[in-house]
Amino acid sequence: MNNITKRLENIKKLQAKRWDNEEEYWDEISDLLLKELEEILQIEPENTVALINLGTIYSDLGENEKAMYCLKQALKLGSEDKNLYINLAIVMVGMGMHAEEYHEYLEIAEDKEEDPLTFKAYFDPQSH
Repeated sequence: MNNITKRLENIKKLQAKRWDNEEEYWDEISDLLLKELEEILQIEPENTVALINLGTIYSDLGENEKAMYCLKQALKLGSEDKNLYINLAIVMVGMGMHAEEYHEYLEIAEDKEEDPLTFKAYFDPQSH
């Protein structure tokens, strides 16, 4: 297993801890995740897992423009990850886009598989 894969596994574990300790450590863990993902992308600029996860963190922080940029980069690079398509839809909802604009991504996601190293952005259906 290479170093980048190990770092991405640790990022996924840290992401889970961020949600478990949302009140106490949200900002600190978010900052750490952003730093780690950006470092990975300096080493491997076309790492779609890192791009998807970076977009997810930005989405969770309400930085939808940055999130969309990262996710679109992963899409351009050919990622077929289920979480990419789901996260694109979540970001589009967050940006106030109409349902017909993001439903296509949700439909595409139905036939895809989730990469074990990526994660979904937070989505609260009650808030939209």
